[in-house]
Amino acid sequence: MLTILGFTMIATFLVLIMMKKMSPIAALVLIPALFCVFVGKGAHLGDYVIEGVGTLAPTAAMLMFAIVYFGVMIDVGLFDPIVRGILKFCKADPLRIVVGTALLAAIVSLDGDGSTTFMITVSAMYPLYKRLKMSLVVMTGVAATANGVMNTLPWGGPTARAATALKLDAGDIFVPMIPALAVGLVAVIALSYVLGLRERKRLGVLSLTDVLTDEKRLVEEPETETVLVGAGAAAGGPGDGKVRMTKTTGGAGSGTDASDGDDEEDDVRLQGLDPNRPTLRPKLYWFNALLTATLLAAMIMELLPIPVLFVLAAALALTVNFPHIPDQKARLAAHADNVLNVSGMVFAAAVFTGVLQGTGMVDSMAKWLVDGIPDGMGPHMALVTGVLSLPLTYFMSNDGFYFGVLPVLAEAGAAHGVSPLEIARASLVGQPLHMSSPLVPAVYVLVGMAKVEFGDHTKFVVKWAALTSLVVLGAGILFGII
Repeated sequence: MLTILGFTMIATFLVLIMMKKMSPIAALVLIPALFCVFVGKGAHLGDYVIEGVGTLAPTAAMLMFAIVYFGVMIDVGLFDPIVRGILKFCKADPLRIVVGTALLAAIVSLDGDGSTTFMITVSAMYPLYKRLKMSLVVMTGVAATANGVMNTLPWGGPTARAATALKLDAGDIFVPMIPALAVGLVAVIALSYVLGLRERKRLGVLSLTDVLTDEKRLVEEPETETVLVGAGAAAGGPGDGKVRMTKTTGGAGSGTDASDGDDEEDDVRLQGLDPNRPTLRPKLYWFNALLTATLLAAMIMELLPIPVLFVLAAALALTVNFPHIPDQKARLAAHADNVLNVSGMVFAAAVFTGVLQGTGMVDSMAKWLVDGIPDGMGPHMALVTGVLSLPLTYFMSNDGFYFGVLPVLAEAGAAHGVSPLEIARASLVGQPLHMSSPLVPAVYVLVGMAKVEFGDHTKFVVKWAALTSLVVLGAGILFGII
């Protein structure tokens, strides 16, 4: 009964948010509360919720201060050179922009933190997608899938969990997986190429021209329409690196002025890279770069818990860049919306995970799946583990899968002569799909900053992320790694 109720609860949640019948926060709270009553453990709901909140509280704190930290770094101009480089590569071509999104997300993912990756990627790419009228779910889908492949880095979490659960060396698990993961990354880039072609076909072929004159004196050419994009879109002045998009061919909706239909909030977001904004701190650029590099190095070396690192870094960044208290308050207020949305979603997810764990639904579902494996599949337990990692890491936390399910799968494999190392490697292939799970706090940073409905993101990304995971699994089998 617990198994049926568990799967029904998850299905109900996904259907309601994808059909936009409930907001994610409401669904994450009300649906598990209702099912907790159905299970007959409504009296323990408070205990389950408190336990779930306690488990996710460090994550919520990390996200809150990470948003403040990277928000301040964006304000002071640390990432402006990255954005200018992306603009130069993308040339206002939807195909290049989508591929650039995948490359940027993969590179930034080297720090091992999904929230950081999504904040930097969305901050850099959002202006381009918005100005060119591109699909924002393409951006979130590509970024999440690329980050999912890179999330298998030893300091990213899953590999360390698998090594701990099976008492193995993380290097022995990860290093042989590199060829398969490289194929997975190539698959993400190929996916971004296909999606980029689709966006190019929908919007048209675009060209990018550097504008070295004041945009207020731009002369409109016959049968062309001009849209300002990126870092130069918000401020005038010669030689400031502004860009102009001229429509040469394309479909409906691609050539309108970007200001048409934009609300005031969008205008603020799009002006975030104004080269003349008052929050810039060019004299402190190298201090901020060194601080960020030190922060990422400390995260990788695990010198302190990640929430503590971000609390310290955010406080230091605010104090040095904005020594006056009114300025600090202004920066905190500027990022309060993102902080509230993300932290609220994390604590709502704590209700969901608390009920799943506390009522025993997770354990019951995992046992049902493991017991359902035919005896004849014993020698192929690595393949079974890889396939099961897709739904299991999507419907439960990494901790639940790697510490609760993986040891059982490894034991079943060992009985048929399958190495625990193969089981551990196979368990990593579901990460591209896992990164879009409603139980992953970082995904709310992604959809929140991109202003994409979580249900829309889910409907778009699940099929592509699952395909990427299967590509990694197939490559692992082909290379003899799994």
